[in-house]
Amino acid sequence: MTKKYFLLITAALMSISIFSQKKNDAISGDLIIFHAGSLSVPFKEIAAEFNKLYPNVKILMESAGSVASARKITDLNRPCDILASSDYGVIDNMLIPKYADWNIKFVSNELSIVYQEKSRLAGQINSKNWYELLMKNEVAFGRADPNADPCGYRTVMSLQLAEKFYKKPGLAKMISGKDQNYIRPKEVDLLALLESGSIDYIFLYRSVAIQHNLKYITLPDEINLKNMGFAALYAKAVTEINGKEPGKKETVKGEPMVYGVTMLRDAPNKPAAIAFLQFLLSKEKGMKIMEKNGQSSVLPMPTKNYDKLPKELKAFAKEGK
Repeated sequence: MTKKYFLLITAALMSISIFSQKKNDAISGDLIIFHAGSLSVPFKEIAAEFNKLYPNVKILMESAGSVASARKITDLNRPCDILASSDYGVIDNMLIPKYADWNIKFVSNELSIVYQEKSRLAGQINSKNWYELLMKNEVAFGRADPNADPCGYRTVMSLQLAEKFYKKPGLAKMISGKDQNYIRPKEVDLLALLESGSIDYIFLYRSVAIQHNLKYITLPDEINLKNMGFAALYAKAVTEINGKEPGKKETVKGEPMVYGVTMLRDAPNKPAAIAFLQFLLSKEKGMKIMEKNGQSSVLPMPTKNYDKLPKELKAFAKEGK
């Protein structure tokens, strides 16, 4: 390679780099993201990496249960650019078609029993006896509120599945009836109770245990809502949560855990939202961080609103339901 040719290539690469940086700098302003509590750790890392490319975007993230997050939009009319839910069904049922047009399923998770070394009976609990130990008077456990967080209603459905799997009639009702004073709207509250020693165990996502260096019991696939092959079995678990309108109930059926993400139709900052979603869903960027934090990619999955996806995001989904 001649020196002249080398200099031309270098100049061309520098021009591309400068052009890309100018393009990134043009995307600016506040970016409002409501997200599930179980996404707090990876989203914080993703936001930090995103800002290295887009320094003029100020990311404003709010963590809450996914149902509670959606209600900030539907009930409180809060402005929002992106909503990421731990249950893609929350977006389908609460936001589409009035507040959003599409939904991308992006990662999976599983329900586990999370604890720490100082938890009572920590040296004895395992995947075969956990339900017996949780029922002991000296043991306290917490779980999420089904009306605020998918982890809450998934816990209820997982207990129904456990009752059938272990052949223990009445098990779900017995466990659900115990320690009701330790039901909380989001993971952060439950983790605080665990850390303080107020409770010994939490029904929680495996990813949260990994992110916070906590111990966890891996439940059988017939119970943990992880395995796509058990979709028909999971669907036999059914519970009710508060509906869209006061006084009304909504039936929720069990299914494999899949998270969803959408951009609101009235998003205040659509250019920044599209850029963030591209970063989040890219295999070597956001999804690499998600995988590291215990949440495996399911991209691309079918979505019934594929035709309404922005062209920049179509590669991350497929046509279907």
